Amino acid sequence: MPISEFKATCLAVLERVRQTGQPVLVTRRGEPVAEVVPPSTPVRTRWLGSARTSGEILDDLIAPAVDAADWDALSR
Repeated sequence: MPISEFKATCLAVLERVRQTGQPVLVTRRGEPVAEVVPPSTPVRTRWLGSARTSGEILDDLIAPAVDAADWDALSR
C-alpha cells in the first residue's frame, strides 16, 4: 500500500489489520518502509470490572454478620 494511501486511511487500515490479522506493507515509491502487523500477544482488556461475572452471593447481604449475643459478650 502506498504511504499516501496509508496516511489517508490509517485508522481504517489499523482496524482491518485488527479484524483480519493480516499484515499490511506500507511503501514509499515502491520501497517497503513499514509493515503494520497485529500484536504478537493478545491485547489485555481493562482489569477494572474483569471479575464482575465470577462472584456468587451465598447469603443475605443485609443481615448482620454476627449474632447480637456475640456483641454482648464482647462488651463485658
